[in-house]
Amino acid sequence: MVMGEFTQETDLLVIGGGPGGYAAAFRAADLGLDVTMVERDPGPGGVCLFKGCIPSKTLLYVTELMHDARRSTEMGIAFPEPKVDLDLLRSWKDKVIDRLATGLAGLTKRRGILYIQGKATFEDSTHVRVQNGASSHIRFKHAIIATGSTPKPLPGTRFKPGGRIMDSTGALELADIPERLLVVGGGFVGLELGSVYASLGSRVVLVEGDSQLMRGIDQDLSRPLLERLQELFASIHYKTLVDSAREDESGVTVSFRGEIEKKEQRFDRVLVAVGRAPGSQGLGLENTRVLVDDRGFIRIDDQRRTADEKIFAVGDVTGGAMLAHKAMHEGKVAAEVIAGMPSAFDFQAVPAVLYTDPQIAVCGLGEEAAKARGIKIKTTRFPWSASGRAVSMGASGMTKMIIDPESQRVLGMGIVGREAGEMISEGVLAIEMGALAEDVGLSIHPHPTLAEAEEEAAGAFLGSSIHILPQKK
Repeated sequence: MVMGEFTQETDLLVIGGGPGGYAAAFRAADLGLDVTMVERDPGPGGVCLFKGCIPSKTLLYVTELMHDARRSTEMGIAFPEPKVDLDLLRSWKDKVIDRLATGLAGLTKRRGILYIQGKATFEDSTHVRVQNGASSHIRFKHAIIATGSTPKPLPGTRFKPGGRIMDSTGALELADIPERLLVVGGGFVGLELGSVYASLGSRVVLVEGDSQLMRGIDQDLSRPLLERLQELFASIHYKTLVDSAREDESGVTVSFRGEIEKKEQRFDRVLVAVGRAPGSQGLGLENTRVLVDDRGFIRIDDQRRTADEKIFAVGDVTGGAMLAHKAMHEGKVAAEVIAGMPSAFDFQAVPAVLYTDPQIAVCGLGEEAAKARGIKIKTTRFPWSASGRAVSMGASGMTKMIIDPESQRVLGMGIVGREAGEMISEGVLAIEMGALAEDVGLSIHPHPTLAEAEEEAAGAFLGSSIHILPQKK
């Protein structure tokens, strides 16, 4: 601290304005705390709003419309082949972001939160310095770190604005529709954005170092999507790694090793989606008692408190599932603990959704995970071929339920098909409430709906499902 320098004081300093950060700031302000939020962007929203969740789902919805337009011919409705206007598509995406950003900025102001654009660095456990063209000094009673994560580049490469080797942010800018696109990584980001570009007309090649895509998701759920991707993508290669990627003005030359025949290929662009690194660097954590693990993730307890009792951390920077909705709940927990409430992050079923076509949504215990851990379960499945609503939509899919055979408690749920992400919340609620299969199976679901498949899946366990034959005992 500079002698004689003005120091601003606040009850709570939130560093980072993404879902975890703004959720924490909003909840704390509602609980009566004086809150200051520091974020590098001009307004709250973070990667999720500006460079991730929202723009990617906007584009995925557009490509879903294109798919529906093409398949409607068999239903007796013929549309002309969809034409893509990139300028209008980018404009639509930007309008969606701007509208949501304006809403968050308004909520920040109306809650009386002081928003400072800049970079915060800890000087000690009660002070930060903020660089934002000038330099300001803040003293806080508590702080919440919500600085998120950043995409990992390939070894020997880096992401640069306008470059042909792109991270998810670069891909979402939609500079063009490359004729040949390489996607490195078969996780959620790679599959979602690869699907977008393939639907828009790119010839997509995907390489994955593992022996399967979407590891952690039961294979009976991932199989329908894999069949769709094999049609949509030019090729998918497993156990294949990128040795080098050399970028020039007209494209990228990529050298591979592993189970791919042609070891060197040329692409117009490369999307790298091989994971994310925690945003814990450059925060001055060494000036506090905050501890990080060997990968740079901040260590926290179930109240989201770090080893420094006045400093909390939430979201991607703490590791685990890097999901916006998880970060939001963590932010609210941290705010409530700071406000003196008895709160903790204690959830049994954090849902995850893959917004491809078909969608995959899961929560709670998976079938393959249960078997690997030696947990005795009963798995029931309801195929959407027996769903009146799904058949009327021309939609295929499946709803499965993981049940404890003795207590009959619902332990997990998985859905593959149209609108799976909208349906998974019933599974989350059932698991968190300790509901029994009977609770779900005896709850009247409207007919015909896709959600009816959840009642039927529970009914399959009870032997009361109407639209499939009972399982033999």
